[in-house]
Formats: sequence, C-alpha cells, structure tokens
Amino acid sequence: MDFFKELFSKKKNNPREKIPVKKDYHENLDRIKEILAGTDDVVYREFKVGKQQKMHFATIFIDGLADKDLLNESVLKSLMLLSRMAELDLHSLREKVYEVIRDAALSVSDMREVEEINEAVDNILSGETLLIFDNWEKIVVIATKKWPSRGVTEPSTETVIRGAQEGFTETMRMNTALIRRRIRDPKLCIKQMQIGRRSKTDVAVIYIEEIVNKAVLKMVKERLDYIDIDNIMESGYIEQLIEDEWRSPFPQIQHSQRPDVVAAALYEGRVVILVDNTPFALIAPATITALLQSPEDYYERFFIASAIRLLRYFSLGTALLLPAIYIAITSYHPGMLPTSLALYVAGSRNNVPFPAFIEAFIMEGAIELLREAGIRLPAPIGATIGIVGGLVLGQAAVEAGIVSPLMVIVVALTAMAAYSTPSYSFAIAFRLLRFMLMAAAAFLGLYGVMLALLMILTHLCNLKSFGVPYLSPYAASSTTFNDFKDSFIKVSLRFMQKRPQYLHREDSTRLKKNPIEPAGEEDEDEQK
Repeated sequence: MDFFKELFSKKKNNPREKIPVKKDYHENLDRIKEILAGTDDVVYREFKVGKQQKMHFATIFIDGLADKDLLNESVLKSLMLLSRMAELDLHSLREKVYEVIRDAALSVSDMREVEEINEAVDNILSGETLLIFDNWEKIVVIATKKWPSRGVTEPSTETVIRGAQEGFTETMRMNTALIRRRIRDPKLCIKQMQIGRRSKTDVAVIYIEEIVNKAVLKMVKERLDYIDIDNIMESGYIEQLIEDEWRSPFPQIQHSQRPDVVAAALYEGRVVILVDNTPFALIAPATITALLQSPEDYYERFFIASAIRLLRYFSLGTALLLPAIYIAITSYHPGMLPTSLALYVAGSRNNVPFPAFIEAFIMEGAIELLREAGIRLPAPIGATIGIVGGLVLGQAAVEAGIVSPLMVIVVALTAMAAYSTPSYSFAIAFRLLRFMLMAAAAFLGLYGVMLALLMILTHLCNLKSFGVPYLSPYAASSTTFNDFKDSFIKVSLRFMQKRPQYLHREDSTRLKKNPIEPAGEEDEDEQK
C-alpha cells in the first residue's frame, strides 16, 4: 500500500500539447497530415459539396479499421449526391453549415464533435472517421469502427459441462454486449477510458450502481487514473500495475473469460475491468473462495456442488503438500509408516542413487516441463505429448533406477490434484510454493513443512485485495454466518437470501421470497 500512497501523492504527468481546431479547412487538414506523416494506411478523401460546389469537405480514416460501406452510403453519398438533388446551397449557410449537415445531410446514428486536433487523431487511430470542412472550429467524428475480429466461441480456459458455452472476444464492445445480455439493469454502469500514452487502449470499468462496494470502486478508479505507461497489450499489464502486493505469488485480481462469471461477480457487488484486445476480464476484489469456485457450482444442486468443492479443497492441499510429506517421511520420519509399507519404501529406494529431495525435484521438474511443452504445442500434439511423455518418462526413470515407483505415483497424484483448481493463476502460485515446501522438508522434515505452512498462512492473512481480506470469509472481521453458506460448501439457493457481507455492498438482499415456501393460513383460506 505504500506504493499507492506515494503514487497518489504525485500529479499524473500528461505532457501532450493541446492543438485547437481552426476555422481554416486547409490548415486543419495539413496539421493532421503532419501528425500522421509516414502512415500510408490513412485515407484522405477530399470533395466538394453543395449546389454550387463551393464548400470543401474531407473525410479521414484508417483503411482496415473503418466501415467503408457505411462511409460510402451514409456520408459520401449523402453529402455529394443528395445535397445536390435537394439543391442545398451550403455556401450561403456558412454560419449554420454544421446544423444543416447534421439535420438534413448525414444519415448516421452516431456522430459527435471534437475541438482538438489531438483528440481527432486519436479517434482516427481508433477506427472512427473524421469529417472536416470550412468555417467551422470543430471536427465531426463519425462512428465507423469495423475491424477484423473473431466470433463468440467457447472459452478454452474455463470449460464447463453445464452452463453457457460462450466466451469473451478481443473486441471490448462485443464483450460489453455479452454482459448487457445478462444484466438488463439501468443501474449497470460502464465507464470507459483510455490508458497508454501510445497505445491508447480502451478500458472499461463496469459495476452496478446500487450494489457495488463504493470503497473498492474508488480504489479501482484511482489506480487506473494514475497508470502512466506507453502501452497496454493485455489485461495482465493492468493487473500487475494496480494489485495491492506485487511481491506476493498469489493473484489478487480474478480474471475470467466467461460472461456469466463476470455477471455473477457484478451481482455480488464487485468491480469488473474490461480491456480492449483481450478476452480476459479482471474482477476486483479477489478472495480465495472466489478463486476456488466454478460456474457449475451454481448450476448444480447444492449437495453435488458442496461435494465437488470439498474435493477441490482437498486437491489443493494435496497438490501443495504431497511431495513435501513424501520427502519428510522417507528422509526423517519413516517410523510414521506401517512396518510393511516402510520396508517396501526402503526396498524400492534401495537402488536409487539420489536422496528423496533430489528424486522429487527431478520428477516434479520433468512434469512441469511436460506441462509447459503441452501448452505451447498445437492442441492435438500437446495432449499426446502430455500423456505419452509422462508414461514413457516415468517408466524409463524407474527402470533406470533414478526414481522409485512410489515417487512416480506421488508426482502423478500431485499433477492431477493441481489440475482441479479452476483458476490457472492461483494454481501456478501453489505449484511454485510446492518447491519451497519440498526444500523445507528436505532440511527439517515435517517441522520444516509446518514452518513453511505457517509462513504461507501468515502471508495470506495479511494479504488484501482492494481493502478486502484475501481469506474472506474465513479471516474477515465483518464476516457473518450468512457468508459461510457459499464458502467451502454451498447451501441450497433458497437459503442464500443475502449477498456476502465482507464485500460491504449497499443492497445486500439477493433473494426476497422463496417461491416454494409453505402457504400461510391466509393463503389457504383464499384458496378455499
């Protein structure tokens, strides 16, 4: 937090000079050409308009970013042809030429005015079209964005059996539409800004006015306002620049590719950040319960969702502790095992030339290498490499006497448990901490494992995400019994009337009336 205190005490630097629009048509056009000099994909279309052809006009747009069909039909055709057919004498209406064009010539739905050349150039680079003409100290911006983009497809990083099969795309406006489909609330606010001195990346802050946590919303806006960087290539840039503790291995902002997950977070009172050119939305604040939840938990019956959640928590502990416990027991505490199992472990490791830590480190490193190779390779080949490579490598390592058969089982169970975590970033943090626990077990046995666990737990207790404790609701002062209804287990939806209290939202009521509550005596009388 000291970093943000120091940052907010400084005034944001914005050295760009403001260049006002002049009345002279040629001066404005020359200035834009000077700024965009060397840019060959900019199209300048100059033409004359009016019955006497005395008014000079020009449209400026980027080839490939603007909709040429809309430009030809609704702008050029209207100004060059229809104005002559209507015998509009624009030259004699020089003082009211914009009003005439806006009300009688242009058949476009979205247009506005700008008074600075810099702002006009930014709009060109965003895919809009500029319309400039004589005797007017403003430039008309016409919405003509239309760039190549992929359609809505199933999200590859968050697959589900039951639920929506559509994910975000790289176009921010399409992503906001997917959210609007799920939240038809006039209080849904979408505040747009641009971040990046050179990239001018569109960023949208989304929240529901009557539900959002005001303190979190204020923090998000302040931290976004003070980002001063030349480019934003992906939402990960913003995530790293606005998180509370940059030295922590744990993600403090949740990211998702699913519109239903984002909509559910908005209904809980959290804030969503959408970044253009990326299909991943950022959700703040993030808690350990949110990172371990899956969308399917809310689409299935409560006892199925609770059982899967408990299995997920057990898998998380297995992925973190199993190799370390194996090292500690085989190296320091073999007496904890039954006699027959202890003898088998000792016999299987009889020909292994390495201590348990080196043995586990080799196998865990090989699994991580296979995992990374499987991600980078094409999908059909990557799956084959992961399965076949793991089997062949494990069998060859056992036959060569490098590792014991039990170590192969431990590594396989650890890898499967790690895959059960819904959040990829959260799983990576535990994969890294696993090696720290393995080193602690190699030096101090189970005592070292407990010390390392206490260090991790202490860090998690002190960690916050935009002022909200990371371990909420387990370690939050404002936690109520109602918050535990959607934690490591999930109760029936009919008992989840209130939203989580630790997020401090204004409207805390989610479910006002249970549709299948027993009818009262008055209702029974009315029915009779």
